[in-house]
Amino acid sequence: MFDRITFDNNIMGGRACIRGMRIPVSLIVNLVANGMPEDEIFSEYPDLEPEDINQALKYAAWLASEEVHPFALATA
Repeated sequence: MFDRITFDNNIMGGRACIRGMRIPVSLIVNLVANGMPEDEIFSEYPDLEPEDINQALKYAAWLASEEVHPFALATA
């Protein structure tokens, strides 16, 4: 589903990164969210490809769609 999102304990402490590089997904999402144009992102990170940004955003959207169900505490 996210073939460009990788996890490696030896790279960025196991955080979600782009294709095994030291470019965390969170960085890409943050840059886009703060209005940095894609051409500027590519200028700063020339190893990135358009699909990397696309998958980073899709991954973030997928994470945000997760449901959290609070558990009921048992009373004694």
